[in-house]
Amino acid sequence: MKRDYLRVFDLDREEFLSLIEKARELKINRNISYCPLIGKSIGMIFEKPSTRTRVSFEVAIYQMGGHPVYLSPRELQLSRGETIKDTALVLSRYLDALVVRTFEHEKIEELAKWATIPVINALTDLHHPCQAMADTLTIFEKKGKFEGIKIAYVGDGNNVANSLIEAAALTGANITVATPSGYEPHKESIERAKKFTEVTIINNPFDAADDADVLYTDVWLSMGEEGNEDKKRKFKDFQINRDLLKKAKADAIVMHCLPAHRGEEITDEVLDGHQSVVLDQAENRLHTSKAILEFLLTQ
Repeated sequence: MKRDYLRVFDLDREEFLSLIEKARELKINRNISYCPLIGKSIGMIFEKPSTRTRVSFEVAIYQMGGHPVYLSPRELQLSRGETIKDTALVLSRYLDALVVRTFEHEKIEELAKWATIPVINALTDLHHPCQAMADTLTIFEKKGKFEGIKIAYVGDGNNVANSLIEAAALTGANITVATPSGYEPHKESIERAKKFTEVTIINNPFDAADDADVLYTDVWLSMGEEGNEDKKRKFKDFQINRDLLKKAKADAIVMHCLPAHRGEEITDEVLDGHQSVVLDQAENRLHTSKAILEFLLTQ
């Protein structure tokens, strides 16, 4: 039976942690030839811009012996009105998996419903599960554990926040999200996560950062929201800067999924500072992409 990875909660705790361990193993042995995807072709549909996600998946597929097939949305018949159902059924006859970045989460759910091959969510407006797996690997590398770790996410309760909450639930880390009223993460992700770990939603970033092991932020304006000056004004006090970092533990790490709007959600001083792990975080997209692909395509 085929599996999809559309959100973090598509995996159980044991599966999620095993993928983190597999990604660590692949990272350590990155110079050793390992090609479990020989003979397999993976389609990549990106309706939104992408740097880390597209490159990490394309390189991961190639390094594991597979063939990445980039499918521009403008060149697919989807752009001329072909149904998602027909597209999914046809592509399933050619490909071994699909990596998809799109807008509405319902669209990727519809694609996965009809596809007979694994579908991987490379970002939707609601979830970013591949990012969350790389984030989790990074936290483990830097802290050596999950239990007792406090993650403070400061900023928009967006797709990154939703997936980070679900990842915290599966690892046992505690997470506090500080966001302006009305911008809280998805309620369903919060309620499900609370069955496994402590999830706190507040409106004060300094309270969230207090004694935190991890300070995490993302852009205030997601793709498609550019120019929303009213929203930007509401987030002006939700910046990771020197003062906020002082509230966290002395050895706290700073995370950002990138791209960053420097001077908005995070200052240059912090993003480029010695506590920042954003480049390790970005690199880990490659290793976790490999783990996800192997899990879904070699069962």
